[in-house]
Amino acid sequence: MSMGSNREEMGIIAASLRQHVQRGEKAGIRFLSRAESGGDKLEDVAELAPGEGIEGNLFSDYASAYRSKTLEELRAAIGDCHRCKLWSGRTHLVFGVGNPKAKVMFVGEGPGRDEDIQGEPFVGRAGRLLTDIITKGMGLRREDVYIANVIKCRPPDNRNPESDEIESCEPFLVKQIELIRPRVIVALGKFAVQTLLKSKVPIMRLRGSWHVYRGTKLMPTLHPAYLLRNPGDKKLVWEDIKKVLQELRSPSD
Repeated sequence: MSMGSNREEMGIIAASLRQHVQRGEKAGIRFLSRAESGGDKLEDVAELAPGEGIEGNLFSDYASAYRSKTLEELRAAIGDCHRCKLWSGRTHLVFGVGNPKAKVMFVGEGPGRDEDIQGEPFVGRAGRLLTDIITKGMGLRREDVYIANVIKCRPPDNRNPESDEIESCEPFLVKQIELIRPRVIVALGKFAVQTLLKSKVPIMRLRGSWHVYRGTKLMPTLHPAYLLRNPGDKKLVWEDIKKVLQELRSPSD
């Protein structure tokens, strides 16, 4: 095995161990410092290579999820998830719903009260408006598209998800997108857009223009819940959706 391969493998293992330590610390488990143990700190080992992630890692909570070949396998791999603190307040984990081969995938922030109760994304007032956008605006059926959220459990009082919650849950969304392979992702609202694009640019500057997420075209637009409070901005969403329809009608590469 080459020196480069050794360094890369060590970096991946170190990244996984570092995440394991961080999870343990959040759970109140204390790990020995370098001085106490007489060994190298995890950070020292991690510097051997950049470590791009935990995909397929032997030590990872996500190994079975990354190996999933279908959405059903992915849902089973997630299980009765306790990977972040949101599990304790949920009624149902809200995985996603729709066509596993959808050309269009809608991604929102996270479940609200109605979604938590029913276990399905976008079923409340905002969900009914999204359904109208899909059926009346796009001429599709709700079951023709796929709908999911960045996080799968409802935050208390519908607050914004916190960074550790995103870190715990986003790998599942990444895998959903990989399995579905949509032609277009429509990101709904500031939080979903900024999370997917890793950007702090305001939603009003991002919406209406094409972006790319892991090789897939992404259209940022306003969240249906925002439109319920600001119905005058529905015209902006219609402009965005028309661009999505135009993309879907154009020949694929």
